[in-house]
Amino acid sequence: MLIARDITKTYDDLKVLKGVDVFIKQGEIVSIVGSSGAGKSTLLHILGTLDKPDTGSIELNNTRIDLLKGKKLAAFRNANMGFVFQFHHLLPEFSALENASIPGWIAGTKKKDVAERATYLLKSLGLGHRLNNKPQALSGGEQQRVAVARALINHPKIVFADEPTGNLDSEKAKELHELFFDLRDQFKQTFLIVTHNEELARMSDRILNMKDGLMIDSTSV
Repeated sequence: MLIARDITKTYDDLKVLKGVDVFIKQGEIVSIVGSSGAGKSTLLHILGTLDKPDTGSIELNNTRIDLLKGKKLAAFRNANMGFVFQFHHLLPEFSALENASIPGWIAGTKKKDVAERATYLLKSLGLGHRLNNKPQALSGGEQQRVAVARALINHPKIVFADEPTGNLDSEKAKELHELFFDLRDQFKQTFLIVTHNEELARMSDRILNMKDGLMIDSTSV
């Protein structure tokens, strides 16, 4: 479903990615691991079209997304990709329901349909009693679940997660790990996750190991 070939990226004189290939199947949960500075987050951002590669090609569902620009790129990203980051990036003035709804509003979906989808997702994530709470009234784990609902609101083909448990304690991190697999089983959701968390990596279907800007091996778990 996702095919990336020969991805390179240089910042000033620093070669961050030196020709990386990535292949992801629908319904897979794949973790990218490696030491700090290996290029993991840079690769994830490029695959998620948040940054541009210097060279290489990226296809998602047979669309060359590295060739899209401007409004076409933004619309494709909104319709096909979800994002979960280490920091939740929730808007403090909006409720959990409203935060989860934002990508749906941007897509132009009817507000009633967006609200129904957001409510369904939040209830599925155990936040049915928190729909109208603003982020400051939610725990870190609850905020991250709102971010997951927001990532799923537009039925994305793939969710990119960058250190999604980095700000959670071990118990909440384990809950989020299990949640990803529940979502895969329930929605056949595909995840590509950058993580330093060895437990999450071991739970994944495959581990991609990066070192010095290169993919050094791919291991099925």
